[in-house]
Amino acid sequence: MADERDVVIIGAGAAGMMCAIEAGRRGRRVLVIDHARAPGEKIRISGGGRCNFTNIHAGPKNFLSKNPHFCKSALARYTPRDFLALVERHGIAWHEKTLGQLFCDGSAKEIIAMLLKEMREAGAELRLSTDVSSVERTGTGFRIATSDGPVQARSLVIATGGKSIPKMGATGFAYRIAEQFGLRIVETRPALVPLTLDPQSLAEHDGLPGVSVEVVASHGKTEFREAMLFTHRGLSGPVILQISSFWREGEEIVLHLQPDLDVVGMLASARRTNGRQAVQTVLAEHMPRKLVQLLVGRAGVEGTLAELSGRKVEALVECLRRWRIRPAGSEGYRTAEVTLGGVDTDDLDSRSMAAKFVPGLYFVGEAVDVTGWLGGYNFQWAWASGFAAGQVA
Repeated sequence: MADERDVVIIGAGAAGMMCAIEAGRRGRRVLVIDHARAPGEKIRISGGGRCNFTNIHAGPKNFLSKNPHFCKSALARYTPRDFLALVERHGIAWHEKTLGQLFCDGSAKEIIAMLLKEMREAGAELRLSTDVSSVERTGTGFRIATSDGPVQARSLVIATGGKSIPKMGATGFAYRIAEQFGLRIVETRPALVPLTLDPQSLAEHDGLPGVSVEVVASHGKTEFREAMLFTHRGLSGPVILQISSFWREGEEIVLHLQPDLDVVGMLASARRTNGRQAVQTVLAEHMPRKLVQLLVGRAGVEGTLAELSGRKVEALVECLRRWRIRPAGSEGYRTAEVTLGGVDTDDLDSRSMAAKFVPGLYFVGEAVDVTGWLGGYNFQWAWASGFAAGQVA
């Protein structure tokens, strides 16, 4: 005989646990199922183990979607300050880093423990190490076949995330369920992911892996300013992860290195002080020497400041301000923090996250075609979408 519940949530991540809390508070009999051995694994590893649990500036402008308006309702009804109030109510110490990013002072495990405590108090049950083999519609809801036996539910919430970080168990389960019930999928691809370079470019960058520099990276009209890191496979660091969500294969990105540095003024001043200095020596006072060697080589600059012509200065400035790079690809889902695309928002109700044509079926979190920037935005979408579904499921 099937275990009967009001709400079954598949996926014990950020969105799933938040949904369980809200549904349980409404007196619903809630069961959360996950194939993993522990809940909230992406929470645990996020932010270097300290969980960048939200961004105080999170708003619709920080999200990518085929329909950029879809996320507005959920984000307005459950804000970063709402989640911060929950964190503070549980006595979790936190701090703000750059650009509005909020982190735990201690461990990300505190956020997981907080959510589990809220779930218990709301009466929601968690069942781990449990696989789901099939989902079927019934006259009163859904029948979910699991490795722990069948479960009958009036409402079914899919909170299994996207394809990113498969070593942690990520799969395309949410998309399969969506397609089974006739919902459309916006093409998925890795997002917030390091970019790779072709062998020739990597050879040119020999000696640079491990070097980090402040950069404005742009793609079309979109630009971000943060640190960039050279790697053995290409480019990484926060600014590259950000721009990767907008970049497509075959396209260029443009890098403006050390954007606060007035190269022309700095070189002129150094020339007046000591024109016999090598150009490389002066530039190396402002950026990593290995990077300087590459840049002066690209610009065809050599010799002393006194020998530096106006045309060579322009060539050097061009290299620093408009370094055009055409990545070969990305490192893929293996290292991508999130998945771009997902369940088409045209088939979901923006207030409840419910499937428009399948009563009782909901999709939340990363499974949906709403993808945030780097910096706590994707967690805020998880909290907000989970809250929205939990209010009605």
